[in-house]
Amino acid sequence: MRTAIITGASVGIGKAAAALFIEADYQVFNLSRRNCDVAGVQNINCDLSRESDIQRALEILLPAAARAESVCLVHNACQMRKDSADNCRSDNLAAVLQTNVIAANSLNQELLPQMSAGSSVLYVGSTLAEKAVAGSFSYVVSKHALVGMMRATCQDLVGKGIHTACICPGFTDTEMLRTHLGNDQAIIDSIASLNSFNRLIEPGEIADLIFWVHHHPVINGSVLHAHLGQKES
Repeated sequence: MRTAIITGASVGIGKAAAALFIEADYQVFNLSRRNCDVAGVQNINCDLSRESDIQRALEILLPAAARAESVCLVHNACQMRKDSADNCRSDNLAAVLQTNVIAANSLNQELLPQMSAGSSVLYVGSTLAEKAVAGSFSYVVSKHALVGMMRATCQDLVGKGIHTACICPGFTDTEMLRTHLGNDQAIIDSIASLNSFNRLIEPGEIADLIFWVHHHPVINGSVLHAHLGQKES
């Protein structure tokens, strides 16, 4: 049995990826506070900001990973807050890093020893993993950290037959983005115009890339930009 473990698969990119893996006859686990409604997905209710929740989830995931022919571990879940370098308390930064970065490490530490050759560890980053905008300080910091984690993961797994990559979407039509923009259609339209196709990316387009990357280890250690040709300001 091939297995996919996806954090934050209840909505958006994670849900679209879960649907693709289910279609391909994978056993799929969703780790999030809300259930994924894709038929066949096994939901593990988990608040990734709580280490105790992650450890409970691992009680189910570890035996599944050990039995699997291969595992695709997708670190997709994240928090996105409105904050800035001069207005972000350290405890708030720590909370964002816990969900966006430390949870990924906690899962890696336990699952990697159980993952066989042919598996992958995929990080969902952002265009803000390599640049920055105002008003998204903790998110930008955490996504930059994910790129470093991916590159370090690649080097530390040399010879194990497990590959890794960081998929960096541009502005994608997700609940998280719309909430961050206050569901203001004028702002959403303005954001959508920032790439050469003048539209938001669909979650399924990023899911397609995640699925493809898992099956193509040649891109090991790569950062993949998926932003429809974002315009340079």
